[in-house]
Amino acid sequence: MRFDLPERRRVAWLAVRWVLAAAVVALGLTLLALTISEAPGGTNMPFDHWYGNWRAVLVVSAVFTLFVIGFARPRRRVEWRNAGIYTAFLVSLFTEMFGIPLTVYLLAPLLGLPPAAFGMNESHLWAFLLARLGVLPLRLGVYVVMLLSVGLIGLGVSLVAVGWAMVYRGRGDLVTSGIYRYLRHPQYLGLILIVLAFNIQWPTLPTLVMAPLLILAYLRLARREDGELGVRFGETFRAYAARTPPFLPSRRRAAVGEAAVR
Repeated sequence: MRFDLPERRRVAWLAVRWVLAAAVVALGLTLLALTISEAPGGTNMPFDHWYGNWRAVLVVSAVFTLFVIGFARPRRRVEWRNAGIYTAFLVSLFTEMFGIPLTVYLLAPLLGLPPAAFGMNESHLWAFLLARLGVLPLRLGVYVVMLLSVGLIGLGVSLVAVGWAMVYRGRGDLVTSGIYRYLRHPQYLGLILIVLAFNIQWPTLPTLVMAPLLILAYLRLARREDGELGVRFGETFRAYAARTPPFLPSRRRAAVGEAAVR
């Protein structure tokens, strides 16, 4: 079968997109494997060595911002607004994670500790809290926090990347196969999981405040898209929505939806 030049370009770009999506999934799995293999408490740095790393702030903020803009594909004003809030969340997070730990400076006096007592591991505040409550030793708490958060980040970026590749393959049609067979909004779910993961891994006061706003924004955007797709695709979309949940896979709901369609 022979393709004309535009068609060959489309096929080539589709292949590139799937390669990029596969690379993101592979990276997430690699980071999770490295986290699992690392011994609890195996890494730590004193306060002065960990913070003040502005190169890390710039690099990591740029990487995640490009990921959100490139893979979430904001096009309309409301999508760009959400992407802007998401970028502010990321910059705020990484500024405190690697640069100036404003949350630590605020919390340390309340705990009767100098800020310098919070090195790398102590700055995993949920792990620090579990240790102070006597639930888990700090080194084990850090391991649990890192394992849970990296797992959620890996799942989140995978959902965003795979959803991006599938939407492009649909070329404007209603996509109901692959991951969209189980979820109507895998990309928004992925972005929400990343927000939750970072607040588990490295909570800060600004990101804890911004997280509910971001989650609410993407829930509202998902409902808005459902309305638009309902108008565009009519009964086809309504049947699809009846058997496919928006965010959390549910066999029971799918069975109910299929019965309703029949």
